[in-house]
Amino acid sequence: MRRPRLLILSLGGTITMVPAAAGAGGIVPRLGAAELIAAVPALSAVADIEAETPFRLPSPSLTPENLVAVARRIGAGFAAGCDGAVVVQGTDTIEESAFLLDLLVGGDRPVVVTGAMRGADAPGADGPANLLAAVRVAASAEARGLGALAVLNYDIHAARFVQKSHTTLPSAFASPLMGPVGAVAEGEPRFFARVARLPTLPADAGPPRPVALVKWAMGDDGRLLRTLPDLGYEGAVLEGMGAGHVPAEAAPLVGELAARIPVVLASRCMTGPVFTRTYAYPGAEIDLIARGVVPAGILSGLKARLLLGCALREGSGRDTVAGAFLPYR
Repeated sequence: MRRPRLLILSLGGTITMVPAAAGAGGIVPRLGAAELIAAVPALSAVADIEAETPFRLPSPSLTPENLVAVARRIGAGFAAGCDGAVVVQGTDTIEESAFLLDLLVGGDRPVVVTGAMRGADAPGADGPANLLAAVRVAASAEARGLGALAVLNYDIHAARFVQKSHTTLPSAFASPLMGPVGAVAEGEPRFFARVARLPTLPADAGPPRPVALVKWAMGDDGRLLRTLPDLGYEGAVLEGMGAGHVPAEAAPLVGELAARIPVVLASRCMTGPVFTRTYAYPGAEIDLIARGVVPAGILSGLKARLLLGCALREGSGRDTVAGAFLPYR
């Protein structure tokens, strides 16, 4: 029986970090993909591995352009016969990276993103276990057709749902809307639920267009909104209150902005869909949709920003944007 062939791409992050120069304090990204793999001998029993290190960056410094390059490399790897891919990076932006790869890598072959909450030199470092679990998932036939996945702390999360929910715990990642789709137990990926594969967008179209993300707070009058187009933003995502609401006095400003650039309405809540037909008072979702905004569905503001940026590569019309978000309603 042919062994699975996997592509592992290391981008940096805590999983690759070791102490900085003597006396400097802290940890910095130093290890590459080959060193990570050498530290986990059990990987050789799972799959034939091709390892590359495109970047050595802490994850706050990763950009959508970096992830577009990663998506293209994965696409080339799949075209060359790889059965799956594992992307290793810092945890701060895993939920964004996983979702962007979910958008940009088509087909059924698994793309698994993983990292670590503890550095390579820390007692109880979780990087080796997370990497081994991610490789086992990427090599699993059952992982096909699920889109991009995030695997950490033995949990298997769908990219569209996963969120980082704690700053330090190894169990930091959760999918509060539906829970993990599976877990790695006794060295075997076990799937408890399956999610439908949603439409993908071409990686070759380039990076997402610039989109502002604005979280609404009590008492905010929306004065920032008028400045966004002049700052070069081609779209905006508003994280409204509750199910998608802003103060009544700010609603006209939202409408003015939606007449200039596409505006998507998400929620600042941790999870749950944006409403479309329940609240009719000024500033509520029915009013804002009538003023031209597009509801984000179940997507968080972070993920809605990426989808809007990718959709804007295809054109800036409201119908184009609304069509991109419709599968997430």
